[in-house]
Amino acid sequence: MFKKVLIANRGEIAVRIIRTLREMGISPVVAYSQADINSLPLRLADKTVCIGPASASQSYLNTDAIIAAAEITGADAIHPGYGFLSENADFAQACSDSGITFIGPSAETILKLGDKAGARRMAVQAGIPVTPGTDVCVTPENYELEAAKTGFPLMIKATAGGGGKGIRVVRDMASLKNELQIASAEAMSAFGNSDVYFEKYLENPRHIEMQFVRDSKGNTVTFPERDCSIQRRHQKLIEETPSSAVSEQLRNRLSRAAMKLADTAGYVGAGTVEFLLDREGGFWFMEVNTRLQVEHPVTEAVTGTDLVREQILAAAGEPLSIPAGSLAPHGHAIEFRINAEDPEEDFRPGAGIIQNLFLPGGPGVRTDTHLYTGYSLPVFYDSLIAKLIVHAADRGQAVNRAARALRELEITGIKTTVPFHMSIIQDSDFRSGHTHTGFAEAFIAGIKKNKKQDLTNN
Repeated sequence: MFKKVLIANRGEIAVRIIRTLREMGISPVVAYSQADINSLPLRLADKTVCIGPASASQSYLNTDAIIAAAEITGADAIHPGYGFLSENADFAQACSDSGITFIGPSAETILKLGDKAGARRMAVQAGIPVTPGTDVCVTPENYELEAAKTGFPLMIKATAGGGGKGIRVVRDMASLKNELQIASAEAMSAFGNSDVYFEKYLENPRHIEMQFVRDSKGNTVTFPERDCSIQRRHQKLIEETPSSAVSEQLRNRLSRAAMKLADTAGYVGAGTVEFLLDREGGFWFMEVNTRLQVEHPVTEAVTGTDLVREQILAAAGEPLSIPAGSLAPHGHAIEFRINAEDPEEDFRPGAGIIQNLFLPGGPGVRTDTHLYTGYSLPVFYDSLIAKLIVHAADRGQAVNRAARALRELEITGIKTTVPFHMSIIQDSDFRSGHTHTGFAEAFIAGIKKNKKQDLTNN
């Protein structure tokens, strides 16, 4: 087992990883940028190493600096968290070349599955239905031909993507070139890779994903599905498990599909297979995320599994601590992503000093965050500042528990999305489980319309 692990990430996920490392008796080391010098992960780590300026390209995306930090501190392994270099095959290979274990799948596996276009080809070979789209990366020379084959509306997606970055919906050829340039630039900024591909855009499906973990002995575990349908601009806002739209029979089919992909790829580590689900129960493969997901806590809540621990065991060549097969859900869990954004100003990101912080507690309530009173939130990174997770015996109780916990949660000094979450969980369609990928956008449009009418009447 590893003695020392370097965390090449920041924010709440760095705190989350540190906690599991501590429980496993492994010394945590944190690599940080100059902008994060006062962050909570640095307070909790045994050692810290500055890897560069605030710009992600010069710090959290700087492979040489991160490898050097691991070597200087004597780290046995590197945990990439999510985002940044977590799905970068070149980074995984650089770790291997330096004799440092990458806590994630091998570079070869990331190339197979982390590359979204390549993963689609593998899904087809495995007999899993996929949405129509390109089998090659889109270039300035072939984009018109590939768009014509895919059909409109279509989505431009980053091959190394995640977190909604590098995604654009295009409805006609006239706007395609400009949107393609924007998506490629965003992908390069977020992942250091500008490659994109096309995928047919389906109107208002469910977004369902299957978490799995596989060890080097070939043992694969699949977990209950997560419903991530409530999104804004392809960025997930609320996730839950199990899905109200998935029967036990469908869950078994999705589980078998995820397991088959993991086994076919010879995967070692934690990963997630993402699907689109229509109203008739048909599903289509979208992509594989070859890393830990932001929404992993809801899976932990309904299964009692520490997914970070299982990641580390798999990377160390150890067997998983849970038996192979498919786990059933116990109760219902919901996660709310709390962002430093102002819902009143079209979710404009912000920063500032945390003046007061009160985190909710009580049965079935968990909050993952890196905030503390007096912390100065930097402006350089993703706006996610906390995750509120609730767990109860069934969905109705979980929603009521969430309403109570959101009411208790207090973060002052900055604008947050807490008021938005409090509004959305009062919606009758949300409470009845009638959601889809267009739900949040329609909900926001309805709020704007009502406010405009109120102003007109006044």
